[in-house]
Amino acid sequence: MTAPSPSRPPALLRCPICGAAADPDFRPFCSRSHRDRDLLQWLDEGYRIPGRPLIDEDETGLDTPRSPD
Repeated sequence: MTAPSPSRPPALLRCPICGAAADPDFRPFCSRSHRDRDLLQWLDEGYRIPGRPLIDEDETGLDTPRSPD
């Protein structure tokens, strides 16, 4: 068993998926399946950080090849 972190005791660590106590082997998750589930959310772009909309490439002409001069 690992020693508790001075900044955050183990009783306060909860799985962000289900709220169960975190397992030290899969911290901050309670199990491998919840850790993998979170990773798949990131890989499938299920989690997004809000920001400004991107400029459409068609409007800027960035996708149009340049003609040689």
